[in-house]
Amino acid sequence: MHILRLAQKSEFDSIQIPLPSSKSESNRALVIDALTFGKNEITNLAEARDTQTMIRLLETSPPVFDVLDAGTTMRFLTAYATVTNQKKVMTGTARMCERPIGILVDALRSIGAEIHYLNNEGYPPMAIHGLPEQTTDKVKIRGDVSSQYISAMLMIAPILPMGLEIELEGKVGSRTYIEMTLELMAQFGISYIWEGNRIHVPHQYYQPTRFAVESDWSGASYWFSLLACADSGELFLEGLKENSLQGDSAIVEIMDHLGVKSTFEKGGVLLQKQPVKGLQNWDFTHCPDLAQTVAVTCAILGQNAIFTGLESLRIKETDRIYALQQELAKFNAELKEIEPEVFQVIPSVTMPHQVQIHTYDDHRMAMAFMPLLTKTEVLIEEPDVVNKSYPSFWKHVALTGVQSEILSEA
Repeated sequence: MHILRLAQKSEFDSIQIPLPSSKSESNRALVIDALTFGKNEITNLAEARDTQTMIRLLETSPPVFDVLDAGTTMRFLTAYATVTNQKKVMTGTARMCERPIGILVDALRSIGAEIHYLNNEGYPPMAIHGLPEQTTDKVKIRGDVSSQYISAMLMIAPILPMGLEIELEGKVGSRTYIEMTLELMAQFGISYIWEGNRIHVPHQYYQPTRFAVESDWSGASYWFSLLACADSGELFLEGLKENSLQGDSAIVEIMDHLGVKSTFEKGGVLLQKQPVKGLQNWDFTHCPDLAQTVAVTCAILGQNAIFTGLESLRIKETDRIYALQQELAKFNAELKEIEPEVFQVIPSVTMPHQVQIHTYDDHRMAMAFMPLLTKTEVLIEEPDVVNKSYPSFWKHVALTGVQSEILSEA
């Protein structure tokens, strides 16, 4: 096992962070590009392993789409392969094959797709045989499990002969990701109507265009957290837009409560320290990928916050609620379920001289706990896990002046 040791550092002077490109925007743009036979000019694609996996599979088109641990890639390519009548086997890592996909497969089958599971019902691997004929233009999808199922169906909707009307059932989670998908589709010439819980996309054609991917707001969140937890400093995050399509730009509002002032300037956003106003509660329904970052920040800053909207965290790269509970306990903090699906962050009162973080094969666990270095020495197990979304993360940590070294453990 490899371990990255991060020395304690609590002051950061005027540092620029060249953020990576958005994985979420990149993966959507790549599917749309594939549906227009690569006639677009797409720039600034993400370096994330998920995106590079998507690029490789689309370019080489092997008979088996092995997405590794990329959930977005699994879901988007399942819909893409189906609508383009490709015969593919969809598979991934052992953990990927434990992540449910039944809701998406059921939706595709309901409009005429031929898909069957090769092992466990509702889970990869599965064999795709295409969409011989669209049998209906209406489909119902639960809105409270994963927005990626909905986004996958939306992106193929325009090229379906009948178009598609999606009825979202129940509470809609990660709504901002659905909005991102629709806005991206609109930039490629697609019109749609979203009224109430129904989204209607008529049959039409994507229009080739130029599209530059924005920097990643999920990746930005760790730097907001670092400054919030620091004693002093100033950071400039490159490539972010004030009017972003990404739901994780909510980190600006969240961190305004936790001591970070954001000023948008040419080329990015300037982060500066300000007094902590306090964060009493937050609903993460539409930005679940921020939950780990904010939980750690609150635990460090002494904020007794109430979190809701964490339901989808149990089916991510790991059970993120369990993982947070285990790792927060290592510096005497808690994430306590006080009512069903209502969690309270109980902050740390004493900080150990060193904290070792297990990462659970989850990139966000490694990055979310990095700001602990403002209070103590931190050991991060399997630091390369960040390659899934932010391969240059530790290089960027080094830009802040934090001293680090790789340790090995037999």
